[in-house]
Amino acid sequence: QLAAQTVKGAAEMVLETGTHPGALKDTVCSPGGTTIAGVEALERGGFRSTVISAVKAATRRSMQLGGISAEEISHKHNL
Repeated sequence: QLAAQTVKGAAEMVLETGTHPGALKDTVCSPGGTTIAGVEALERGGFRSTVISAVKAATRRSMQLGGISAEEISHKHNL
């Protein structure tokens, strides 16, 4: 429940404010606080690159299912 609410709250802040997630992180994280400790753990675990890879994979597959060639996906869309 805590994890779901945390992610939900972060997503709502990004969507409602239009502020870049990195800027929001700087706003809500106190030096040495609990939030930055959690963010640092996520970064050590490669969370950001894992999420980027997952979104790219899903986008690539969606394009494949939509009939876009592998060459076009790779070259034109850089995926």
